Amino acid sequence: MAAPRAVVLLSGKRKSGKDFVAEELRSRLGPDVCTVLRLSGPLKEQYAKEHGLDFQRLLDASAYKETYRQDMIRWGEEKRRADPGFFCRAAVEGAAQPVWVVSDTRRLSDVEWFRDVYGDAVQTVRVVATEETRKKRNWVFVAGVDDAESECGLDQGVTFDWVITNDGDELALDEQLETLLRSLRNRAVAR
Repeated sequence: MAAPRAVVLLSGKRKSGKDFVAEELRSRLGPDVCTVLRLSGPLKEQYAKEHGLDFQRLLDASAYKETYRQDMIRWGEEKRRADPGFFCRAAVEGAAQPVWVVSDTRRLSDVEWFRDVYGDAVQTVRVVATEETRKKRNWVFVAGVDDAESECGLDQGVTFDWVITNDGDELALDEQLETLLRSLRNRAVAR
């Protein structure tokens, strides 16, 4: 596995549009240049195996996933306490493109792991949306989820390299993405 030239760590609240931004970056850079990685994928896969659940259904935005969300968070925290890089290592396994976009960075330990392993290639990006916008995207506050480390772990302690506002203004979002994309394209072709 070649070392990436850029590792983009996306973070933000539920329904801020992290996955949308990740897919926009991948689409605009192209799949040969950029891959989207999810820390939650390996977590959900392992959780499903250990608990006899349907892994595919844990990946979508369904009521099925929501039924298990709080226990999955608790279980994931236990795994991270034992080995902070467990899910990070699993997520990057096999990634070969020069630009990696991690669409669901949620904890300081995730940021620290990527910085320790990939150094200056790491770029932190906070995706923000107003509570009003998030509600329009069907977000509803859930105690034990929206106030847990999995949602609040990066609210402080990180100075983000980029902040992307994703409130539904397509032109403003496009301008912000293009600025980030210029930087990523420069990194992808550097060396």
